[in-house]
Amino acid sequence: MEKKVKLLLAEDDENLGMLLKEYLAVKGYDADLYGDGEVAYNGFKKSPGLYSLCILDIMMPKKDGISLAKEIRMVDKEIPIIFLTAKNLKEDILEGFKSGADDYITKPFSMEELVFRIEAILRRTDQASKAYEQTVYRLGVYLFDPRKQTLTQEGCSPLKLTTKESELLRLLCNNANRVLERNFALKTIWVDDNYFNARSMDVYITKLRKHLKNEPSVEIINVHGKGYKLIVDILES
Repeated sequence: MEKKVKLLLAEDDENLGMLLKEYLAVKGYDADLYGDGEVAYNGFKKSPGLYSLCILDIMMPKKDGISLAKEIRMVDKEIPIIFLTAKNLKEDILEGFKSGADDYITKPFSMEELVFRIEAILRRTDQASKAYEQTVYRLGVYLFDPRKQTLTQEGCSPLKLTTKESELLRLLCNNANRVLERNFALKTIWVDDNYFNARSMDVYITKLRKHLKNEPSVEIINVHGKGYKLIVDILES
């Protein structure tokens, strides 16, 4: 019998939480339901590597979803996170992306849509891991290994990248010294090229620039109206 994918579900509305848990079970997922952010974090920390994806309500007692996402990211930088939110303010959603979210869904929502988002993220991360194979990119003093999701500066310990940081840097490397079109990157990594995903990508571009700041020959530049360009001499090994 095929093992079910384990999900962490943090939702303080007991009725909604149970409905989601039961619906996800029907769709083949095994969701552990936690009623507040604090117990959810304890459950996550107790079993590292157990969950394939986290679904977090933003407004929760004891610990809100954004704080919970930040703490989860300190334990596991790669695990996908989806926010459930009753808010529709740009600032709140952008703050969610900055804390490490992969997607968000605004209440009220259809459970079918939530399952679609879960499937899209899991499919994308699985395809990305298969596509990386053994290619390693040299970026000046850095070595970028997409399979391990590490960026290593000579003489230093490897920096572990998040899944989205690694996916975005790989696309930039594959299009080195050429324009990486904004919409192509959004649809490849985020599936949808909407406003919030576009702003999320801007956040990750900023993070990558900081990671690469010690190599002056490597630069990620904006190409107005088109996208981004990674300026570098790339050697694949």
